Amino acid sequence: MSPRPSSTASQNNGIRSVVLSHSSSSECYDDLPNDLLKKSLGTFDEKVVVTEHKPVVSSENDDGAERLDPGVKSVDDVDDIVPPNNDSEPPDGGLQAWLVVVGAMCSTFSTFGYVNAWGVFQEYYQQNVLLHSSPSDIAWIGSIQYALVFLPGLPMGRLFDLGYFRSILIPASVLLIIATFLIPECKEYWQFLLCQGFATGLACGTFFGPVTAILAMWFKKRRGLALGLFATGSSIGGTVIPIVVKSLIPKVGFSWAVRIVAFILFVGLAAANLTLKRRVPPAPNSEGVFNLQMFKKFTSPAFTIYCISTFFVYLGFYTLLTYISVTATSIGVSESFSFYLVSIANASGGLGRIGAGLFADKFGAMNALIPFTALTGVMTCIWPFMGSTGGLVVVTVIYGYSSGSYGSLVSVPVIETGEPGDLGRRIGLLMTFLASGGLLGPPISGLIFRSRGIEAMGIYAGCMIILGVVIMCIPRFLVLSARRRRGMLTGWILSKV
Repeated sequence: MSPRPSSTASQNNGIRSVVLSHSSSSECYDDLPNDLLKKSLGTFDEKVVVTEHKPVVSSENDDGAERLDPGVKSVDDVDDIVPPNNDSEPPDGGLQAWLVVVGAMCSTFSTFGYVNAWGVFQEYYQQNVLLHSSPSDIAWIGSIQYALVFLPGLPMGRLFDLGYFRSILIPASVLLIIATFLIPECKEYWQFLLCQGFATGLACGTFFGPVTAILAMWFKKRRGLALGLFATGSSIGGTVIPIVVKSLIPKVGFSWAVRIVAFILFVGLAAANLTLKRRVPPAPNSEGVFNLQMFKKFTSPAFTIYCISTFFVYLGFYTLLTYISVTATSIGVSESFSFYLVSIANASGGLGRIGAGLFADKFGAMNALIPFTALTGVMTCIWPFMGSTGGLVVVTVIYGYSSGSYGSLVSVPVIETGEPGDLGRRIGLLMTFLASGGLLGPPISGLIFRSRGIEAMGIYAGCMIILGVVIMCIPRFLVLSARRRRGMLTGWILSKV
């Protein structure tokens, strides 16, 4: 079979055919609107053939044979596969599109950035407010935050697909501001767990999936850059908020320091609610919010394996950010400087998010995710063995840059391989795996820290990240194998994926 591009259109005897090749962030569909991309991450050998009289949807088996897709029953189904309008192509720029990016940055500054500042709160609680609680117990507050940033992704994504957006973002904004104002009133462990763990995490999690889907509606060829800028908001928040808390506590006390943070979050959330806007109307759907159809994506091996890889990555992903301030003092770093290590990691992560976005637009998201995430795992392994302030800062900077790349691109492979009407559901399924890893990771690390020491904790967390990278290579292999079966000249190393 001779090599051919991923999409071809021919006109023979009144018959028009469109052939689709699915791959993550690849040249296979650079010239096709996202609405043509029907299946999710694993169905990379999908072909859609549309005729004037009868729609045929077929996909190649491993032996090269074709089969009729049972989902297409009549000519009426053609509109669900190839939308007739020509307005489906994302603009990839313009005033409104970049205002959406600004709003997305404001949202992630106020949500994920706030959550990323948890390391400073962990240290303060261990040394002041929650002296009788173990580091592992306190870490559960941060873990619940991290998990709930992702865990609501499936129901929130489904609601987004059904057309709900501002009606869920505005209540979430109110909840986050109220929860932050209540933190200074907390005295007991369970009160911190409720306000800063559950309420804060749930409010932040309501934003993440729908805002990611909104950006995918406005950007395609520059999607990596847009998502990188979106994720940079969390780096800015994770840099600014710890510095604000650190500098204000000696001047106005912990209570007023947190209240000032709440006012900052109010400004960011107000800007986000004013500028975020969906571009594509919701697709007509009568399936409801919860049904078994939302799990049909797991019939795709590549999609399922990719989601599993994110679970293992997140088992170790937040360990360094959670414990670096606490453990830095054990190697002689001054307490005043240890506060700033979280800010250094987040500032470096901002550069990594933008750099990775540009890299992914040119070379492919998976090609950026795999090496940068592997570097994150290595830095997590060697971090506890740094015996000087200078070495610890170097590791923190490298970790921040590489981990920022993963944070900005993790959703790109599932965004770019499906129809826009299903964005929220696909992102939500991915977020569920992220949430599970984010919930279990820091407490497990805390138990290892208490029983085996900081070195064992770092090695465990780093190895979990590296294991996730190894698993992540499998869907990349499946993508390239599907292309080669179609006769495309595809290399195993240099191909854009």
